[in-house]
Amino acid sequence: MNVLVVRLDSFGDVLLAGPAVRAAAESASRLVVLCGPLGEPAARLLPGVDDVIVWRAPWEGQDPPTVDEADLPGLVDRLRRARFEAALVLTSFHQSPLPSALLLRMAGVPRIGADSVDHAGRLLDVRHHRLPGRHEARAALDVALAMGFRPRAGDDGRLRVLPPPDTAALTGNGPYVVVHPGASAPARAWPVERYAEAVRALVDAGHRVVVTGGPDETRLTRAVSGDLAVDLGGRTSPRRLAGVLNGADVLVSGNTGPAHLAAAVGTPVVSLFAPVVPASRWAPYGVPVVLLGDQRAACADSRARLCPVPGHPCLDGITAQDVVGAVGKLMKEGT
Repeated sequence: MNVLVVRLDSFGDVLLAGPAVRAAAESASRLVVLCGPLGEPAARLLPGVDDVIVWRAPWEGQDPPTVDEADLPGLVDRLRRARFEAALVLTSFHQSPLPSALLLRMAGVPRIGADSVDHAGRLLDVRHHRLPGRHEARAALDVALAMGFRPRAGDDGRLRVLPPPDTAALTGNGPYVVVHPGASAPARAWPVERYAEAVRALVDAGHRVVVTGGPDETRLTRAVSGDLAVDLGGRTSPRRLAGVLNGADVLVSGNTGPAHLAAAVGTPVVSLFAPVVPASRWAPYGVPVVLLGDQRAACADSRARLCPVPGHPCLDGITAQDVVGAVGKLMKEGT
């Protein structure tokens, strides 16, 4: 069976689709993921994926293309020529799968399944209803199961990526804690000076620290690292970052893609989690986690990108010693 899995959001969102992708791959002779540019690196890390189609949807992302720029006829033609026999459309709890489903129908895909609270008419053959509060990873797997896609016997349903490389040449020898200070939205970010304090406190507590960040975050990682930590800002591809996280004792991070990548390689996470989205749906999945931050702050469930409350109170109360204590707790539990 030629199967398409659609997940059009960011890096972390595509990683959370991994258990559903693996389940679909068990029934597929060929499995293709349709995703956006931000999700492409994650899709290429997922076990079971044979190919990736990258497309910018006019209804996704912070700066979506116009309908004309998105070239919907071109996408429909490409999907029609691929002759997919089934498609699984995965979305977050607040999104509709119906625009994607319409394009798939136009491309002649005979069987389509998704979560949908909206009346789907003839767009969906399997219209699944998400259980309340379900984690995004588990909810995606539920849709796959509703489509009849069963995971391999023994699959624990956790996040997973292809085996990462050895990155000791980057991190140096010996145990270490990774600190990833970047965030995809200001509302999810802990201040740079707090991260720098946390690095100093971790080093004072006897930990070796590695700081990671993307190519556009090198000033941030340099400020956080100081002269105390290994600064890998701009030096890790997604696959190499998986290797760095795989070798770490713990990751300290906000609610961002690397937290899900850490979960995918089995590394515990100290999550500085702003409750603009619910932790019950978006916290690192399937690994030990210490959640820091006021989950009942006024910004809860607002999905805000910029903090709507003066002073950023949901994260402002976290101290460097809170981080040190959480790292110690996770390391003790792991021994």
